[in-house]
Amino acid sequence: MEARVSQQNQGQVIQVPNTLRLKVGGRLGGIDPSAIAKAEAALKSLSGNFAQWLQDEVVKLETSRQRVKTEGLTPETMEQLYLRAHDLKGLGATYEFPLITRIAASLCKLIDDKEKREKAPMVLIDGHIDAIKAAVRDSIKTDDHPVGKVLVEELERRVAEMGL
Repeated sequence: MEARVSQQNQGQVIQVPNTLRLKVGGRLGGIDPSAIAKAEAALKSLSGNFAQWLQDEVVKLETSRQRVKTEGLTPETMEQLYLRAHDLKGLGATYEFPLITRIAASLCKLIDDKEKREKAPMVLIDGHIDAIKAAVRDSIKTDDHPVGKVLVEELERRVAEMGL
């Protein structure tokens, strides 16, 4: 049997008007460079607070871990732990610790699936949290640091071994 393509079903291309230009005033990339400079200066002035804010986030993560250990691996305790890890995933690089972002991302991957969270090995969860705490304690900010590199790669390898 020979397959034939029907000349009648060739499809139709629909052109959608670009309304983005109208919404941004007809000029893309028209951001005021002085506004960017002001925002960067404001962020730099806040950077003195980063260490304390990061420590506060780590305390929240540790509190969530302790709650899991005292109340057990329940949907509620694991959700709180996941939310704390997710916060650090987003804030680590902002607080000048991209290594923490990477470690927290690995922890999030480990406990992301709500159906499988309660089966996550606590020893691997502990490894992630302890690595984050060590990075803060020893000011290991990037995976260029030999200890940071070994830590994050081993944690990611263990999570990958679980098929995640």
